Amino acid sequence: MARVLVTRALPAGGLDPLVAEGHDVVQRDGDTPYTHDELVELARSVDAVVCLLTDRIDEPVLSAGAAHNLRVVGNVAVGYDNVDVHAASRLGVAVCNTPGVLDETTADAAFLLILAASRLASEAERDLRGGAWSGWGVNEYLGNDVHGATLGLLGYGRIGKAVARRASGFGMQVLHHTRHPTQMPGYVETLDELLAQCDVLSIHVPLSESTRHLIGARELRLLRPYAVVVNTARGPVVDEEALADALHAGTIFAAGLDVYEHEPEIHPRLLRAPRTVLLPHIGSASRATRTQMARVACQGVCDVLAGRKPSNLVTG
Repeated sequence: MARVLVTRALPAGGLDPLVAEGHDVVQRDGDTPYTHDELVELARSVDAVVCLLTDRIDEPVLSAGAAHNLRVVGNVAVGYDNVDVHAASRLGVAVCNTPGVLDETTADAAFLLILAASRLASEAERDLRGGAWSGWGVNEYLGNDVHGATLGLLGYGRIGKAVARRASGFGMQVLHHTRHPTQMPGYVETLDELLAQCDVLSIHVPLSESTRHLIGARELRLLRPYAVVVNTARGPVVDEEALADALHAGTIFAAGLDVYEHEPEIHPRLLRAPRTVLLPHIGSASRATRTQMARVACQGVCDVLAGRKPSNLVTG
């Protein structure tokens, strides 16, 4: 039996793999996050950690754990920029994530943002609830049609492809750009070409040093003035200051965001920006998906502790 630190309360049933294999779950009552210092201290006394993307599992945490018994970290997310994977590899600590589990649910959220931002749904609802709607008007809340528009996908992994499938049902033309040619229909060789052609830009790349602020002021200027920007990937991929500038200046039409540079803080100019739909990082937030994410991360931990190679092992 191993000791497994679970950093936050998980959905009911999420811990089933750990319970089934008889591991000792270390978890505080309630859902208060551990501080970084607490994570460093606790890592010295456990064999495994199951964490969330809001937990910073960096070299101090990993070094403290690896000096004792820490063998594996299971991250309840598909992205793992909160875990220092290189330090983990050097210290002999395995890292697991949740690939493939949240693709369809996140694609649903991306398309929700595409629709809501394009059709000015948030502004219209806000006016209605605030008593500012005076009745139907032919020039009120004029948004963009989604059907027949050109969708540009930045990144074409599992989630990007799932969004493309949804777009096909709306009769959208779908283009995509990746670092390496996909040899698939709709591939555009450069990001600049993609930006110049799309009516909606939907972002689906992981966060790395090469993708940080990949969409900045220069890239936003390449978009059409009626373009919509949607981000369900990682907040720092977009320069929020530049995006706020573009929205306030009207050089792009609208934006739909589910992720932010400094979560849970939101850039104050984005909060005031017109034609902007802001969601609190709910891309994978369905009961079924979040529960399965927890189970997959926990199963990866169980596999490592049992000497099995998990299917969700992160290499890097």
